[in-house]
Formats: sequence, C-alpha cells, structure tokens
Amino acid sequence: MKVIGLLGGMGWESSAEYYRIINREVRAQLGGQHSAECILYSLDFHEIKAMQHQNRWEDLTQILKEAAQNLQSAGADLLLLCTNTMHLVAPQVQQAIDIPLIHIVDTTARDIKRRNMKQVGLLGTRFTMEEEFYRSRLSEIHHISAIVPDKGQREIVHRIIYDELTNEEIREESRTQVVDIIESLVNEGGEGVILGCTELPMLIRSEDVSVPVLNTTLLHAQEAVAISIEELFE
Repeated sequence: MKVIGLLGGMGWESSAEYYRIINREVRAQLGGQHSAECILYSLDFHEIKAMQHQNRWEDLTQILKEAAQNLQSAGADLLLLCTNTMHLVAPQVQQAIDIPLIHIVDTTARDIKRRNMKQVGLLGTRFTMEEEFYRSRLSEIHHISAIVPDKGQREIVHRIIYDELTNEEIREESRTQVVDIIESLVNEGGEGVILGCTELPMLIRSEDVSVPVLNTTLLHAQEAVAISIEELFE
C-alpha cells in the first residue's frame, strides 16, 4: 500500500472528512480491519486565511512547498492538498517535490466526463470562483465549461464558507441560500454543480438540488485510495 500524504488544516473540518473517507474506502476495498497508511500535515488555518485575503500567494506557496517536502521526507508516496482554493499554487508545490500531487480538478473532471456533462456550475471560495486556475484547467485540459454565480452570489458563498463552515456552523438559512444559487446556475445551463470547496459538502447534499453534485472531497479521497492500493491487485 502506498502512503498517502495529506496536506490539510485548510480548514481542519474537511481534513477530518478526508481522513474518514480514505480509511472507510480502504476498509471497503480490502475488507477486514484494513485502514489507510497515511501521514497528515495540518496547517494553522488562521494564518492561511489571513494570507489569502491579503493576496500573499508567494508566502502561501512557500509554506505549502515546505509542508509538502516534509510529507515526502516522512515517507509519503503521493500528495493530496486537502483544499480546492490552495490548488491555485499546486503547480509550484508539485515542482518542489518528487512524489505525484493528485490534482483535485483532474479528479473532479474525470467524474464529470463519466457523467457525460459538458457544462457545470462551480461554487467555492471567491478565489476559486474568480481566479483562472480552476476554470482554465477544466476548459483547457478537460474541455469542460464551468459557470460561476454573479458577484453578489459569490460573496454570499464566500462568506458562508469562511464565517460558518470553517467554524463548524451549519445553518439552514445558508443551505437555502446556496441551493437557490445552485438552481440559478442550473437555469444558465449547468448540468451539475462542483462543490469546489472541501467544506461545502458539510452544507449541501445531493438531495438538496435538482442536478448531480460533484463532491470534490469525496472524489479526491477516493482517487487517492485507488492509487494507494492499485499495486495490491496487480
């Protein structure tokens, strides 16, 4: 079994979900009392959040590069960034290590293609929705179009993520707001919706909306397990 390196804490709530999914998936695949071989490096999200909102992406890049190198040195065979937003600097992190970084956009795109969808809605932090790193990778590499909410709706989603979900607050009124935003994307032609923040699955369930939900946390964790155990079946 390959050792999975988890670079998390952004925030820790979704990192805990990664750990839970990965271990349950390994047990489901291998049976018995099997669990994952993994290493978690968890960052202080208070500092990460402040740097994000100050646009200190070079400083953030250095922090993630060093953390990834520590995971590699500790014995990780592959790396997951347990966050959608910080994939903004994923190429730089990959360049700093010799083990593969499993990119969350590629993982999500494979599921979108499996469902034969061409255009999807994208929700996440303001950085994920507004910067080009996510949508351009979907379009240029995978030929998938992603549409995002309008500015006011983006601010609502961003606030809910940072002020509520990363504090483990689940509010019904916020669920209603986000569901309404998703339905507006469906009306614009979205065939599904990417929950492009690893905390969003805490709030939005598949039964809440009328289109398929792409749970990036689940998809990312499942792919890591598939890679980790693939040699056991050869």
